[in-house]
Amino acid sequence: MVDARAYPTRPFLAVSAAIVRNGQVLVVRRARPPAHGLFSLPGGMVEAGETLAEAVKREVMEETSIMIEPVALAGFRETIVRDADGGVERHFVILPFAARWIAGEPKLNEELSEARWVRPAELTDLPTTPGLAAIVAAAFERLEEAG
Repeated sequence: MVDARAYPTRPFLAVSAAIVRNGQVLVVRRARPPAHGLFSLPGGMVEAGETLAEAVKREVMEETSIMIEPVALAGFRETIVRDADGGVERHFVILPFAARWIAGEPKLNEELSEARWVRPAELTDLPTTPGLAAIVAAAFERLEEAG
């Protein structure tokens, strides 16, 4: 199976969601590369012709079966992975949203091995993708500002 995202000629645009419910955020453990075994936010690639908000709602629904309301961007992350020779193996620009939970409970699939609702302080005890705690903190701030 060829991975179309390996050794790209351009960065790929992705979205994710810090989904907040009752003071907790949903984190998911990745079941395969990239970020295999790490907790992160649910999300995925933006498709041509869809808005960022449409993409994050679709990706979260596909990954977790949860309906969300995206509220505001909570920052950005850029992931560049180089191979042993210095070649760009992967390059993603990720736009995380602060989002409110609307309905549903997480359902696992081939991409996710675990899903947990956690308080932000609990993130320090989990193996996470780089910068996850800062994105979650920013998401809580955006949601508080939005009321």
